Amino acid sequence: MDDKTIQFLKAHESAIPSGFTEEANWRRENAGWLRWSRQMAATLMGYMQIHGMKRADLAARLGVSPQYVSRLLSGTENLSFKSIANIEDKLGISCLSMV
Repeated sequence: MDDKTIQFLKAHESAIPSGFTEEANWRRENAGWLRWSRQMAATLMGYMQIHGMKRADLAARLGVSPQYVSRLLSGTENLSFKSIANIEDKLGISCLSMV
């Protein structure tokens, strides 16, 4: 690389170390339940789209906060079977399939 590029990169280097490696390791270690969480999120997004709902509407139907719905839709919420069953019962849908 040319000297000007190196100087530019050094001048703009972040003082805060990247958490990329730690996050990648965390995702690898939690890949199993994250896969289920993403499937749950996709199902809920589809439900919202079909019914013309916003996050606040879904939160009201589930009896939870909009912040909790945001966490569900992020695909990174580690849910218990009880929580999943509760959501399925309130919406009248099946969220997880064993495909």
